[in-house]
Amino acid sequence: MGKFILRRFLLLLLTMVLVSMAVFLITESSPGNVARNVLGSFVTPEQEQSFLVQMGLDKPAYQRYVYWLVGSDWHASSKTGFPLRRITSEEGFEEWWALRDDGSLVRWKLSGDDLISVVKQPDGTTSEHVDNDAWSRDDSGVSRFWGIDTRNHAVLWEKGSDLKVWTFIMGTGWMKTSGGPTEYLPLKKGFIRGDPGVSLRTGRPVSKSLFPRLRNSLVLAGIAFTIVMPLALVLGLLAGVKEGSFKDRFLSIGGMTFSVIPEFATGIFLILIMSVWLGLVPGATVFGEKAPWQRLDMLILPVLTLTLIELGYILRITRASMVEVMRAPYIRTAFLKGLPYWRIIVRHAVRNALMAPITVIMLHVNWLMGGIVIVEVVFGYPGLGKYLLDSALFKDINALQAGAMILVLLAVGTQFVADIVYTFLNPRIRYT
Repeated sequence: MGKFILRRFLLLLLTMVLVSMAVFLITESSPGNVARNVLGSFVTPEQEQSFLVQMGLDKPAYQRYVYWLVGSDWHASSKTGFPLRRITSEEGFEEWWALRDDGSLVRWKLSGDDLISVVKQPDGTTSEHVDNDAWSRDDSGVSRFWGIDTRNHAVLWEKGSDLKVWTFIMGTGWMKTSGGPTEYLPLKKGFIRGDPGVSLRTGRPVSKSLFPRLRNSLVLAGIAFTIVMPLALVLGLLAGVKEGSFKDRFLSIGGMTFSVIPEFATGIFLILIMSVWLGLVPGATVFGEKAPWQRLDMLILPVLTLTLIELGYILRITRASMVEVMRAPYIRTAFLKGLPYWRIIVRHAVRNALMAPITVIMLHVNWLMGGIVIVEVVFGYPGLGKYLLDSALFKDINALQAGAMILVLLAVGTQFVADIVYTFLNPRIRYT
């Protein structure tokens, strides 16, 4: 049993690595212009190129993949020669600073040919002074300096450079400056360490937006899962015990009816009946920062929609599995031996009949998290599915890649849990 679980775990790790590469390549190769999506359709080629360089999108694909997965701060630290530290300012913004030997935090900016160091004081204030001694000459006689700028980049400045840089400032527009850095390295810790980068659509760290959306979807999917799975299993087992009976036909036809109706149609129908006509529950889910437990009544219609859709499918799978088990020779032998009816059902039939539904249930955990995008859009629910849809339409690659990997983690994790459950349901796995 232990070898089986270890083998499955190593296989899942390999799957995660391969899928992460596929997610990155698919996202990177998707159609659309990132710069024009962010900055508008009237940007000039110079502005577009400046934006791509500042966002690190000019780097080779393999390098961007490594930065996205494990971060870029380690590479920036080797470039600058300083350990780097990320802190949260009093305004709630995340800032990257270089850590000097004396324990002080410092960043730099360029003013003409002067290099200005910005030092953070213990009380949170900053002081500035000229730091031209930090320049170093290379073999060609050009003075250069790798440092951390005030926009969370590790940058390479060249003294006397007349390079023109376009910077987009919210509320001001495009600002053109000279003497800009010749190389940019956006700073982030990487997906593995919980920092997939900054959203190109909102300008906020992806983790700050992603995890509240993930929490909302987990609440919605968890409530629906808790309700529908036991109910569907019980009804499916009851239908499969008496194949061809009225109870079997009624449950099968009812389950198939709900499962074939599209999610948006079920959701709109429930809104029309329960919200517009009867006025029993809200027809939309508009949440604040402390959502969703402040307004649990807003969860009723989304949960009911998911329950109706999932109930029929799981019910029919369980019913088909139970029918197959009831026809097995060992079940007939148990009846011929005179064992009590419900003892045969509970101790022999149910355990084997649950093998197929367990697989389907674990697969549908992934669907509940990633496939509820339609339900979230219909009800305006601020969940992960809606977040991914908005990111895909905008081609917000950092948010899209992080959200897709969260879904992959859930898929791989649920399959691992299913493998463990199999070892308890099937003795042949435990003892091989």
